[in-house]
Amino acid sequence: MSSIFTQIINGDIPSHKIYEDEKTFAFLDIFPVTEGHVLVVPKTEVDRIEDLGGEEYQALWETVRKVAQRLQQQYAHVRACIKVEGFDVPHAHVHVFPCKTPKDFYAQADRSKEPDHKALAEVAERLAF
Repeated sequence: MSSIFTQIINGDIPSHKIYEDEKTFAFLDIFPVTEGHVLVVPKTEVDRIEDLGGEEYQALWETVRKVAQRLQQQYAHVRACIKVEGFDVPHAHVHVFPCKTPKDFYAQADRSKEPDHKALAEVAERLAF
């Protein structure tokens, strides 16, 4: 069975996409830590980031860089925080999100509420390449 991220990439599950190229796909996390929380995934489905081939690994980090720059352009006075944790979904992915303080970096998403897809669509429109 394909991972949820592969299903999103294939369009089987809707997402709030902000970027796509031959090797990567970037979309909003539906449970954001901060507004503008993006997941960057390789189109190649591997469980661990270190298992990506050289080209896929480089493409992933190039997309992370582009997303980080976009967040810094769209949100005033932020740093683009980057996390690679890989526990929730067995498909390599990088979290990129705006941070103003170290507290933002360590914040946990509130998963007790339903995602606000209207708000997410507005953020995706703002961030889309």
